[in-house]
Amino acid sequence: MTPSPDGYGELRAELASLTTEAFRPELAEIDRLPTEDIARIMNGEDATVPTAVAAQLPRIAAAIDATAERMARGGRLVYAGAGTAGRLGVLDASECPPTFNTDPGDVVGLIAGGPTAMVTAVEGAEDSKALAAEDLTALALTPDDTVVGISASGRTPYAIGAVEHARALGALTIGLSCNADSALAAAAEHGIEVVVGPELLTGSTRLKAGTAQKLVLNMISTITMIRLGKTYGNLMVDVRASNEKLRARSRRIVSLATGAPDDEIERALAATDGEVKPAILTILGAVDTPTATRLLSETNGNLRAALAATRPGLRG
Repeated sequence: MTPSPDGYGELRAELASLTTEAFRPELAEIDRLPTEDIARIMNGEDATVPTAVAAQLPRIAAAIDATAERMARGGRLVYAGAGTAGRLGVLDASECPPTFNTDPGDVVGLIAGGPTAMVTAVEGAEDSKALAAEDLTALALTPDDTVVGISASGRTPYAIGAVEHARALGALTIGLSCNADSALAAAAEHGIEVVVGPELLTGSTRLKAGTAQKLVLNMISTITMIRLGKTYGNLMVDVRASNEKLRARSRRIVSLATGAPDDEIERALAATDGEVKPAILTILGAVDTPTATRLLSETNGNLRAALAATRPGLRG
């Protein structure tokens, strides 16, 4: 290819080949439509995203099982991306401690350019594989860790660099992109390519691509935590009651899990310092708080397993 005078001919050609960057001539005059019509078109576009995610469910499930296996051994889940993709990773990571009572270091979100990039673009950060390696080196990765590179285009150097660095160290790697045959998916052990098609606004991958990435990250973190015993059925028994709303939710969770009267629930939560899992165990397992704490420790916090241990033959 003959270089263009500005030196960006090759890059422009590469972007033009990406589905996420494709121009849609049928929407060229969308700005002239009534607002409700634009909203209806956008809503229709968004409705196609779950179908694209569904096509990748076998790959998503395999990646989750591999992640959960490593996290059960003490590994961490690390997201790495730039721009919108990086912000989505940071968001998902930041919601794990209050939802699943994880340590802040268990699920980590890295964004190219650091915390400043959450609200302000950091020029050139996404173009650096070396920066990704530096960010991961600071975490002292082990083979039990999982690194998820996130990039709508699947070509972002920061995300690819993170996956390449992690894989070289023996960590599990997942590449999440929204284009087929992406460099990111090829670099990862588990490639997930949710092809949502061209955006309503040409190249604005915070739209359908961002929605797809959010859905997949929701699956990765939530189902991994389910596999780790962070839930009891569909109840968030590891929720951290850090405010009045969550304290009320904790009481409701204990009620739904046990069916116990309010006064018994209050006594159980008072005895366990507000912790939901041991409170449920003291009620359903008819054990005292020290015993509940010990059983949960011995079962790595798995409430069903701890319940089974209170009564031989009990199936939680």
